Amino acid sequence: MSVGLRPYLASDAKRCAAIFRAAISEIAIEDYSEEACEAWAARADDLKAFADRLGEALTLIGFTVGEPAGFASLKDGSEIDMLYVDPEYSRQGVATTLIEALERIAFSRGARILTVDASDTSKPLFERAGFRAERRNVVRIGKAWCGNTSMNKALGAKTSEH
Repeated sequence: MSVGLRPYLASDAKRCAAIFRAAISEIAIEDYSEEACEAWAARADDLKAFADRLGEALTLIGFTVGEPAGFASLKDGSEIDMLYVDPEYSRQGVATTLIEALERIAFSRGARILTVDASDTSKPLFERAGFRAERRNVVRIGKAWCGNTSMNKALGAKTSEH
């Protein structure tokens, strides 16, 4: 499947919030408790705050057949802040395309290391993309505790893993 990219627009906020909620409730639920997923998905309940978070970062929309299928945000030039794909488009290259684009953008803007706090759900994806685990974290979301892994990837370096 072909995945196109474009910059986030304020008019994308509602669709991004729907993707965010669906990815958590249908995919992350396999790795986290229902309570944790509900608290996590609730972060999109305040649509203005959610839209502001996307707008303050460099956010890309991944789309297929003209429809937004996922999004990813680059924060502070070297941190992947959010990466979510609609479950309907899961495992079809949307997340990989978004990660590769953010890597190129970060590198072109001077970053030499890209970081992410990967959920247990997304950790295997980031490992396949060449990220290395740095440390395990436990974070509080609402009243729930969730684990994630801080990961990083050196940018611009040639690897022999292909």
